[in-house]
Amino acid sequence: MRLDQYVAQFWPEYSRSVWQKYIAAGYVKVNGEVQLSAKYKLDEDDEVTVEIPAEPDFSEHELPVIYEDDHVIVVNKPTGVLTHAKGEVVDEFTVADFVKARMTEPEDSNRPGIVHRLDRDTSGILIAAKDAETKGKLQKQFQDRKAHKTYLAVVKGTPKEHTATLDLPIERNPKKPSTHRIGVNGKSAITRYDVVASDGKYSVVRLKPETGRTHQLRVHMAYIGTPIVGDKLYGSEKSPINRLCLHAESLEITIPESRRETFRAEPPDDFKKLMEAISD
Repeated sequence: MRLDQYVAQFWPEYSRSVWQKYIAAGYVKVNGEVQLSAKYKLDEDDEVTVEIPAEPDFSEHELPVIYEDDHVIVVNKPTGVLTHAKGEVVDEFTVADFVKARMTEPEDSNRPGIVHRLDRDTSGILIAAKDAETKGKLQKQFQDRKAHKTYLAVVKGTPKEHTATLDLPIERNPKKPSTHRIGVNGKSAITRYDVVASDGKYSVVRLKPETGRTHQLRVHMAYIGTPIVGDKLYGSEKSPINRLCLHAESLEITIPESRRETFRAEPPDDFKKLMEAISD
């Protein structure tokens, strides 16, 4: 029997796919030695032991809270923080960990309360739900394009048009699956932008996505020849503030009790100073 099949059978509290990750992480031993291959074929006399470390304690970690009530929490996510874990093996603090401790209804998933996401390197407004009913209502607004997001970005160069709408479908790049690209077989992706200021080398732009495709703003701005500064995936130069220059500035959405709200988050100081330098 394969090692992953064996541990999934005798420790059914985790799925086989999770066990494959645990094996790769070194949590499973065969005859006292770590075995990193899920495909390892066990003999009848082999002894399998499992040592899964305790989940890390993130209870002391905090995030800047913009707004909170019994149903939602809105945070200003710092750059470098993941929205949620990519799998069951969690080894770093995420927004989902922060939200989970504040939920009024427990949710057994690796993304509790998460309604939408921001890339790790993007900072700014993120809303999460504290209960299942609220989560469903918020998610539907994103699906129906009734939640309106605005971003600030610093891009390389100056877009040819100071105001434009980009209607360019986005698909996964088969040559580099971790990235996306413009392609006729992609899903509809629409971004409106306005140039706020430019000094020739850099421009400050305000971006309003009407759809929510993965890496949409980054792909669109790179495609028109003005990639977001600090974007290592889509070809921009090194950032003068050592980060991706993309910040979720505001979110307009209806929260429980039928209240339409617009939440805003100021960019970090280094981001703000860079925009001011470009504007002078």
